[in-house]
Amino acid sequence: MARIVVLGAGFAGLWAAIGAARKRDEIGANNDIEIRVIDRNSYHNIRVRNYEADLSEVALPLAQLLDPIGVTHGIGEAEAIDPVRRQISLVTGNGDEVLSYDRLVLALGSELMRPDIPGVAEHAFDVDTYAAALRLEDHLISLGRSAPSPGRSTVVVVGAGFTGIEVAAEMPDRLARAGITGNRRIILVDPNPTVGATIGAHARPVIETALSSLDVETRLGARVASIEAAGVRLNSGEFIPTQTVIWCAGMRASRLAMGLASGRDRFGRLLVDPFMRVADVSGVFAAGDVASSVVDGLHPTVMSCQFARPMGRFAGHNVVADLAGLPMLPLRIDWYVTVLDLGSWGALYTEGWDREVRTTGKPAKATKETINRKRIYPPLTGSKDELFAAAAPTVQAPPPTYGVR
Repeated sequence: MARIVVLGAGFAGLWAAIGAARKRDEIGANNDIEIRVIDRNSYHNIRVRNYEADLSEVALPLAQLLDPIGVTHGIGEAEAIDPVRRQISLVTGNGDEVLSYDRLVLALGSELMRPDIPGVAEHAFDVDTYAAALRLEDHLISLGRSAPSPGRSTVVVVGAGFTGIEVAAEMPDRLARAGITGNRRIILVDPNPTVGATIGAHARPVIETALSSLDVETRLGARVASIEAAGVRLNSGEFIPTQTVIWCAGMRASRLAMGLASGRDRFGRLLVDPFMRVADVSGVFAAGDVASSVVDGLHPTVMSCQFARPMGRFAGHNVVADLAGLPMLPLRIDWYVTVLDLGSWGALYTEGWDREVRTTGKPAKATKETINRKRIYPPLTGSKDELFAAAAPTVQAPPPTYGVR
């Protein structure tokens, strides 16, 4: 029996596995091709919701999603890939193991970069993973139950990119929900001279307005020099008393991509063709944050579930087609939107690579909630037919807009 291994069960990996099972079923090869998913966790994390306070629906058991379609899955940490022998070195609960494959889909995503700054490892929180998000929420609840103390009501968010902005904008409500009273302060720190340096001139004034209305302070053109249990020190010399520092600065593709002799971009992402095949590495496909593909003839994909999900669906379809000697389908996406959550103020919805503002405030928030709570979820009914329908190698239409005539 031929074996397809999918490394990673995030947005790209999950949909690659379901897409592969769909194609396997379509060609009647269920007894000829094994599909196996390996992930460090037993669940699929709706990662883009990790900044929210309610984490009750952001970890979906893989068994619920993969057992109905005949995809096996196991817990393990991939340590190395040998593309010549077509083997993966894993660390599992049983120790070191070697897993062979006929085709591989690398979908291990991206990871937060933690710089070698004193105190970051010991004192900084993040929302990069479900476990990290739970740790932050537990910390905030614990603060809410504790007596007033210096820095208790102050949160410093480091990194004013997409994630940092969403974390900071959500924080006023999260502090209130945790019962943290007093003079609450949220401070957003970034070395760039503006918030959302890569977001663009059209969208930035909306973000600045929202943060101002939420009383989020900024320290721009500033870097963190060190973090202590009692607070954070900036390179300007300013010391901010706080018990909560959330690191949201910098993402990079999974380190496992570095072991493959293939082209990579500045984020460490593997360069893949429109079929999601890794350049110059036979038998290996890649999708999601670990891969970069030019999907409209001009722009490479960005690290987001907006691209990870269709990349996964097409990678899953194509890896089975390739194994079976059938035609593959190229991925092309002709639209791009950005929907940024701005807490109780609302949200921002832009269209195009220049990020022209489409809607803001409450109408944009309705779109964001549709995305976060419905659009990016797999069917949870356990129905094979519904899972396969959702994994078809197609590209969804842009998300809905509200309040626009």
